[in-house]
Amino acid sequence: MTKRIGVIGTPGKWSTEALADAFAERTGYRNVIDMADVHLDLQTRALMCGELDLCELDGLVLKKAAETYSPDALDRLEMLRVAEARGVRVFSPAERVIRLMDRLACTVTLSNAGLPMPPTTITENVEEASAALNRYGSAVFKPLFSTKARGMVLLDADAPDAEAQIATFKAANPMMYIQAKADLSGHDLGMVFLNGSYLCTYARVSQNDSWNTTIRSGGKYAPYEPSPELIELGRRAQQPFGLTFTTVDIALTPTGPIVFEVSAFGGYSGALKGCGVDAAALVAEHVISEVSA
Repeated sequence: MTKRIGVIGTPGKWSTEALADAFAERTGYRNVIDMADVHLDLQTRALMCGELDLCELDGLVLKKAAETYSPDALDRLEMLRVAEARGVRVFSPAERVIRLMDRLACTVTLSNAGLPMPPTTITENVEEASAALNRYGSAVFKPLFSTKARGMVLLDADAPDAEAQIATFKAANPMMYIQAKADLSGHDLGMVFLNGSYLCTYARVSQNDSWNTTIRSGGKYAPYEPSPELIELGRRAQQPFGLTFTTVDIALTPTGPIVFEVSAFGGYSGALKGCGVDAAALVAEHVISEVSA
């Protein structure tokens, strides 16, 4: 019997469409679902997108709950818990993804697991933020909800307007997340896992003088062969979250490797462009196997 598996993502975006194509090739069913078009009726326990009740599907794959990370995206994920309660398998499970979309929740989990991370301060107090910047010398102020370095600000302690910049950042980010700037040596790594098993590692290599290596800031993907010890570090980082598909962001610094974060949705483009690995096909095969068992 054909399995009907919907892809929750952003219509028209490459990774969303690649996933939908992978399922269509294997099942004959293709459905891209934008959570902006979904409504939940708790009286009837229906989670509707147009005329389709998502709770009648065999599975849902989460590629993207919203175009940008925000507290609103958490609400969309909460709606998916109703589908799970009605027996629909969601990959990755909504509650596990919820734990990752807030940068602080991810950081606390990694820290509690004893993973090496950059020195980090979280505070609502401007004076404490200034003291942290002075300790670090140079620090990145990060919004709690963002991807690809959006909204991040690099500050130097000796900048004449440092206090004013902290105040400006706090106006939009009451809880300030402050991380010592790491020496990335021009690149960092994305280590890819499927159902907890290691797939590949790609590098994001800076092509300019930007302080970060994101593709959005001009970085380029390249293949990378990690040591067994580095793979084990990535495995330890993703293990507490129990995701179907994810990427662990790791940097190699002069004092050793550090973990920045674990991705809620994983890097399909990086796996393909950096490693030649068709992660969409592998995810589709895994999910179909799971819902058919």
